[in-house]
Amino acid sequence: MDFNIGKVTGTVHAVDGESLLSPHTLEQIVRAVLRALEDGELHQRRAQSDTRVTAGIAYDQEHAK
Repeated sequence: MDFNIGKVTGTVHAVDGESLLSPHTLEQIVRAVLRALEDGELHQRRAQSDTRVTAGIAYDQEHAK
């Protein structure tokens, strides 16, 4: 399909590269990162629990503090 554009008019806005993220977008990114860190810590605790020999679940719960 061939077409010819005779004239194109547009507007270009120069912006500061550091101002591209709105506060809302930045907040979403921070929440996602914090959630990923929490998930990683939870996974690590579960992995340690799966590979540790203990005196039992009641003992672990009492001494988890």
